[in-house]
Amino acid sequence: MKYRCIAIDDEPLALDIIEDYVSKIDYLELAGRYTSAVKAVSALRESAADILFLDIQMPELSGFELLDSLPQKPRVIFTTAYDSYAVKSYSINAVDYLLKPFPFARFLQAVERAVSQEQPAVVETVPTPPPEPDYIFVASGGKISRMPLSSILFVRGLSDYIEIVTTDKRYVVYETLKHLLEQLDSDDFIR
Repeated sequence: MKYRCIAIDDEPLALDIIEDYVSKIDYLELAGRYTSAVKAVSALRESAADILFLDIQMPELSGFELLDSLPQKPRVIFTTAYDSYAVKSYSINAVDYLLKPFPFARFLQAVERAVSQEQPAVVETVPTPPPEPDYIFVASGGKISRMPLSSILFVRGLSDYIEIVTTDKRYVVYETLKHLLEQLDSDDFIR
């Protein structure tokens, strides 16, 4: 089976790299590449993709706005130069988040993750809320870490930053305490 892929990025060089990487994987087929997110929306509505390689910061329409406009969401692998959207990308169930420039091995790892996931059902009669995750993602020291909620001892606000102290490490994160509290279950955490 070949997986139909579409790549969307406002940088032609980034699209060239994705096209080259896709050509090296025999079970992928690049069905389209777009430098305009607006044009890509039309193509995605006409013919759905199995995997979408998507930049986030683009003129006219961001990657997140593009996804919001689609009635049926493909498996998404974000390909971006900005790490500041990683947490948000996982909250919308992105398969992976590749920071440019990414090597072929990392690209292949993301593709393997995408093809191992089952495609969501096309028709849902009653939307169900996603289960509450037992972890959060934090960006600290140039890395994104998956942090189990059970490991958090306390969080301290430091103006525009917060310090998260876990059972084994301290993280300083550029985020407000208010924003973090919105992600945490009020039954398990108190202010």
